[in-house]
Amino acid sequence: MRKIFFDTNILLSKDKVDVFSELARICDFNYEVCVLDKTIDELKGKANGKLALSLINAKKVKIIKTKKDKNVDKLLLDLAEKDKIMIVVTQDKELKRLLKEKNINIVTTKQKKYLEFVN
Repeated sequence: MRKIFFDTNILLSKDKVDVFSELARICDFNYEVCVLDKTIDELKGKANGKLALSLINAKKVKIIKTKKDKNVDKLLLDLAEKDKIMIVVTQDKELKRLLKEKNINIVTTKQKKYLEFVN
């Protein structure tokens, strides 16, 4: 089973994308949706953070414990180096560039309504 990690910015996006329905539409394989504990920390106190946190709880997203000495992007990159088949859902241009360099699968928004694989 592949792991799909949400970056913080996809959960705070103002785009009208139902990320869970869209993942079901574009993924024809078994997967588990995950977030980092540091992502949860970043969501607290943000404008749409409360809504994102309630969605994470409602959808029973797996929370992965990490060392909190790095930022979310660095933690995702480190995890991706160990798990070459994981997927990262993000809108962060710099993170996408770094993930592409490591040949990590990326999902991002398209036309502010859909999700799509970019590599």
